[in-house]
Amino acid sequence: MDAVHTVVESPVGPLTLVRTPDGLCGLYMHLQRHLPDSDRFGPHVDEGFDDVTAQLAEYFAGERTEFTVPLAPRGTEFQQRVWAALRTIPYGETLSYLQLAEHLGNPAAIRAVAAANGRNPIGIIVPCHRVVGSDGSLTGYAGGLERKRFLLDLESPSSVGIQDGLF
Repeated sequence: MDAVHTVVESPVGPLTLVRTPDGLCGLYMHLQRHLPDSDRFGPHVDEGFDDVTAQLAEYFAGERTEFTVPLAPRGTEFQQRVWAALRTIPYGETLSYLQLAEHLGNPAAIRAVAAANGRNPIGIIVPCHRVVGSDGSLTGYAGGLERKRFLLDLESPSSVGIQDGLF
């Protein structure tokens, strides 16, 4: 696996970034649900994450709307399909879990889609925060609803970047 990790500060609190030679395989928020055991992160390093940290800084400053760092999420074939679909949701827009399941061709799979969404290993960059309830409500988010609201507000058309963080 050859994973290594680092921790960077952000407006939503510390982010643990994990990468393998294939690309970024993890972006985890402090105390998020479904956090893997830290032994899967590999050793802590201070170098090798400049591309990710630069793009995250641009995102939080309101200057970046999509990420171009190589990604290597680990998951089942179904999870991979869901995570790929998440990357098609445009910046500043949301989809419901049902719409995401329909996009994947199986509206009956709404619970499985929601479960895969909740296990997204690369938060923010793979924008699972852009999925909401059918009525537009903010429903479950592994990073917590405050962070989800923060990220959606950041991406709203009236936002011009972030001055102060949440945590």
